[in-house]
Amino acid sequence: MQSLGLARLAVATALAVAPISFSAALAATPAEVHPGMQVVDPSGGKVGLVTGISGANLILKTDKHEVQLPMTSFTANDGKLLFGMTAAQLEAATEQAMAAASAAVAPGASVYGSDGTLAGTIEEIDQDLVKIKLANGQSVRIPRNGVSGSDKGAVLGITTTRLNDLATQAAAPEAPASPDTATTTPPQDAPAGTPTGK
Repeated sequence: MQSLGLARLAVATALAVAPISFSAALAATPAEVHPGMQVVDPSGGKVGLVTGISGANLILKTDKHEVQLPMTSFTANDGKLLFGMTAAQLEAATEQAMAAASAAVAPGASVYGSDGTLAGTIEEIDQDLVKIKLANGQSVRIPRNGVSGSDKGAVLGITTTRLNDLATQAAAPEAPASPDTATTTPPQDAPAGTPTGK
């Protein structure tokens, strides 16, 4: 099963291609939606099951993916939720969005903070880390799961300002220990019981 974080990106794509749009008067409300509800398409075909609720969104599990979609995209009807896409359409839109998101996290791609401001450019990616060259010329490495793709490019889970602050802190030299707290260790060839300088 694909990551819920990446699958969230399918929301805009899925809703853009949905053949049926429900008016706000017909949209499902949080009181009508609960985990375990079946979601069906306009023809009554199974789309998936609601597995959870996150604010104004519901989490929908299809046969292939788990995606987060706004409740306003659904209409409650006879204990089920009606959705404007078939399972195949939703899965295709999700896979397309996930592929675009994955392609957005690549060397040379622009990286934006969670506030939408440009943070820098991806220099390297490995399985665990992403190396980003910041706008100020400094390079930082962050965990791979701290960067996701979007239609705008790669996006961080933190603001650009916070990333720059963390990079500055990491680059700052450590203050030397004061003489009161400094400790020394005896040379390896010193006999046992040699003072350590305290």
